[in-house]
Amino acid sequence: MSTTSAPAVTRVRIATRGSALAIRQTELVVNALRLHWPGLEVELTTVRTIVDQDQAQPIAARGNGVFVRGVEAELLAGRADIAVHSAKDVPATEQPGLVLAAFPPRADARDALVSRARGGWARLPRGARLGTGSARRAALARALRPDLDVALIRGNVDTRLRKLCEGEYDAIVLAAAGLERLGLWRAISEPLDPAIWLPAPGQGALAVQCRADPRLHRLLAPLDHAPTRTAVTAERAALRRLGGGCSIPFGAYARLTEGELVINGALLSSDGDETAMAERRGDPRDAILLGMALAEQLLRHVRLFWRRSARRGICARRV
Repeated sequence: MSTTSAPAVTRVRIATRGSALAIRQTELVVNALRLHWPGLEVELTTVRTIVDQDQAQPIAARGNGVFVRGVEAELLAGRADIAVHSAKDVPATEQPGLVLAAFPPRADARDALVSRARGGWARLPRGARLGTGSARRAALARALRPDLDVALIRGNVDTRLRKLCEGEYDAIVLAAAGLERLGLWRAISEPLDPAIWLPAPGQGALAVQCRADPRLHRLLAPLDHAPTRTAVTAERAALRRLGGGCSIPFGAYARLTEGELVINGALLSSDGDETAMAERRGDPRDAILLGMALAEQLLRHVRLFWRRSARRGICARRV
C-alpha cells in the first residue's frame, strides 16, 4: 500500500557495489520505495570497492568494512543519498554522520552448502576441498569436519560458483539469502542448520543507509521492519562488544519467539578446536543489552582457553 502524503524527497541517488547480488538487492529496495512513494525518481551509482579492485588479498587482512567503505564514501561526499548493503558486511560501529535508517524484512539467515557431489554436509567425502573466504565458516567447518581441506576462495557469487563447477573445489559455503535473491536456490545442496552452524551477524538482512537527514529518514521509514531491526541490533551489539568484524570466527542468530527475543552465539578458535556457545533470552526492547550479555557470556567461556590458544598462536580475540 502506498503512502498517501508526498515525500520530502522526490529524487534519490542510490549507491551500491556493482556485483550481480548487490544490484539485485538494490532493486529490491528500489521496488519497495516506489511502492510506498509512487513517482519517486531513482538514480543508481555503482561503486568499485577495494575488494572489487583487488581480490588477491584475503578479506580478513584488510580490516573491517571492506565491502562498504567505498560506498559510504559516496554518501559522505554528497554524491549519493542512500546506500544499500548486506547487513552482515556493515561494521558493528557505525560511520559518524551516517545512519542505518531501514532494515527491510529479513530473508533466509542460513548459510548453504553448494556441492559438486550429491547429498549434503554429511555426504562430503573425507579430504574434500571446501572453499570459503570467511573466518567464521572456516572455523565452523574445521570444528564439525576436521577431515576436510578448508581452502580460501575469493570472488562474487558467480565467480565462486564458476570455480566450483571448474573443479577447483568440491564444495563451497554461501549465504542462502544471496542465492535465493539471484534465483539460484536450486543450486543449494543443503541449507545449514543455524542451531549448529550459526550465521554471521546480520546475515540475510539488508541495511539501507543514509546521511543524518530527516528528509531521507522519512523516505526510508516505511521500509524498516521492526522484528528484523530488533534481531539484527542484538547480533550487532554482540559483535561490537567482541570488538570485531569479519576477521573474528563469530556467529550469531537472533529471532523473536512468542514475544521473546532469543539470541544464540558461537565464538571459535580459527582451527575449530575450541568452541564457546551461549544463548540469551529477554524482552525485545532490550536487544542491545541482550546482545552484549551474550558476548560477555562467550568471553567468560573463552577466557579458559585463551591461555592455551595463545601458546599455539590461536587467540579467539584476533583470529
